[in-house]
Amino acid sequence: MDSGIDIKYVADLARLELSPEQEAKLQNELSSVVNYIAELAEVDVTGVEPTAHAAALTNVWREDAAKESFPRQDMLANAPGVIHEELIRVPRVLPSEEE
Repeated sequence: MDSGIDIKYVADLARLELSPEQEAKLQNELSSVVNYIAELAEVDVTGVEPTAHAAALTNVWREDAAKESFPRQDMLANAPGVIHEELIRVPRVLPSEEE
């Protein structure tokens, strides 16, 4: 079954430079994962109770106490770039994003 994954597009989004051999290997591996998930979707789970985790988990809560935070300008001074002196500028990830 063809997974329909465009490996060159995925590598570009992840900013990976892959050799043709690496592209072929990754194409096969990702296709295997997608095909396995498709197989799992066909399994009859009627009557199986959904679980969030295999082991019982309990939360450890701490007291929620307000305290003084770091000055905003000191924190923004560590940013690679700032917009309107209040937002952190981050590198563009998707080609369609606008500033």
